This record gives sequence, C-alpha cells and structure tokens, in this order.
Amino acid sequence: MEKVVDKQEVVLYTIDDIKRIFKIGRNKALALMSSSGFPSFRINRKLYVSKDELENWIVKSKGKTYNC
Repeated sequence: MEKVVDKQEVVLYTIDDIKRIFKIGRNKALALMSSSGFPSFRINRKLYVSKDELENWIVKSKGKTYNC
C-alpha cells in the first residue's frame, strides 16, 4: 500500500508482504511482527511496518538470529 503524505511516499508492509520479503510462512511472519523489538504497529487488528523502519531494523539486526 503506497500513500503520499506531505509529498513524501509512505510505504507500509503487511504480514503478507513480510511473508514474501523473508520467504516465510504466515505463522512465522505473524510471530516476527508481534515480537518485541520489531517495529510493527497495529491499526485495529491488522499489523503494519513502514519500509523505512523495516530497513533500519534489518541493518540493526545484522549478525543476529531470530527463531520465530
């Protein structure tokens, strides 16, 4: 989903996007997005993560192992 806010592009990823990006199943994507330290947020019952926050999280997580 892409929206333009104040002339800046805002890209939000959902669980289905995280599944595709990391090549993991729905349960693992949900566990990852719900885990402490992952920069997701919830609107109603749906989880989102911004592209920028995801990229920052990936850089900070370099060398770490996550078992979801």
